[in-house]
Amino acid sequence: MAEIKPTQKVLVMTGLIFVNDFRVRNVLDALTKDFGNISMKSEIIPFTHTTYYNKEMGDKLLRQWCVFDDLVNPDVLADLKHRTNRIESSFVNENKRRKVNIDPGLITLSNLVLASTKDFSHRIYIGKGIYAEVTLIYKNKGFRPLAWTYPDHQEKIVLDFFEKAREILKNRLGNQFSV
Repeated sequence: MAEIKPTQKVLVMTGLIFVNDFRVRNVLDALTKDFGNISMKSEIIPFTHTTYYNKEMGDKLLRQWCVFDDLVNPDVLADLKHRTNRIESSFVNENKRRKVNIDPGLITLSNLVLASTKDFSHRIYIGKGIYAEVTLIYKNKGFRPLAWTYPDHQEKIVLDFFEKAREILKNRLGNQFSV
């Protein structure tokens, strides 16, 4: 019988997509209250790879990723998605449409996992109405996209950002685990 080992701690991250005139500081404050201090924020970049959110949120959307300080167990992912959905619902316009989309995920030494409410062939149900998707894998000293990885998660600036976050995780874990 295989020995069950302690779970490796991970870092929480969020991907934000928001309307151009949105005060992103407001949602960052809400996320900080819920998830703890932010250790890293990416640059804010235009969100141009899809029009998926345009009907609800409009065009000229912006994108930013955040990584939080606290190390957590990876079994929190479904709860993180419920918490981000609650935060999203507090930032709506007069027509009850979102001003921000928040996608939570986990940075591990071996991958980046995102939470979703939508099932698909490459997603695994993890409970509470939430699915997990391995979006990037760490291989050959860098994060690598998969066939289903969103185009904005394949950009060099984004891969570099997540590799820096992985280095923070690796340093914080020390010699506990290796990948």
